[in-house]
Amino acid sequence: MDSIFKETEKKMEKALSSLKQELTSLRAGRANPSLLEGIMVDYYGMATPLNQLANISAPEPRLLVIQPYDKSAIQDIEKAIQMSDLGLTPNNDGEKVRLSIPQLTEERRKELVKLVKQKGEDSKVAVRNIRRESNDELKQLEKEKEISEDDSKRGQEKIQEITDNYIKKIDEALKAKEEEITSF
Repeated sequence: MDSIFKETEKKMEKALSSLKQELTSLRAGRANPSLLEGIMVDYYGMATPLNQLANISAPEPRLLVIQPYDKSAIQDIEKAIQMSDLGLTPNNDGEKVRLSIPQLTEERRKELVKLVKQKGEDSKVAVRNIRRESNDELKQLEKEKEISEDDSKRGQEKIQEITDNYIKKIDEALKAKEEEITSF
């Protein structure tokens, strides 16, 4: 049963870290290098992650500076940013690429909050599916007479505790992101 609990917790932790990863890539009006994490640049015919081609920094709250290690990649980096769904226009001075992060409109903030809630709900569904799978494993063990009915019930209660804990963590992550979006 302990292995079921550990596996359940490991899967739920993955769901939570996946949500946190998605939330950091949402633009909340503040410049954050993680905004550019998913961007792939066509570098000498190879799709290469932007963060492997350049140093990305946020010297000001509304500015990202991308300094390529190889100056010849500047055009490719600029092109990749324009092709992305970020909706940002890069400015290139021959040395660096600058991205100004515009102020969010109230309408865009509301859309982002909806998106955050949707991502949170998806994560909660994933956590509940993990709970269901774990409970099914326990019921299977009970059916095969490897554990008693009482052990199965205690196990399901323990899995419910783990689930509640991760749902709470998801809610905390969502609340923090919503505050970040609405506070600017």
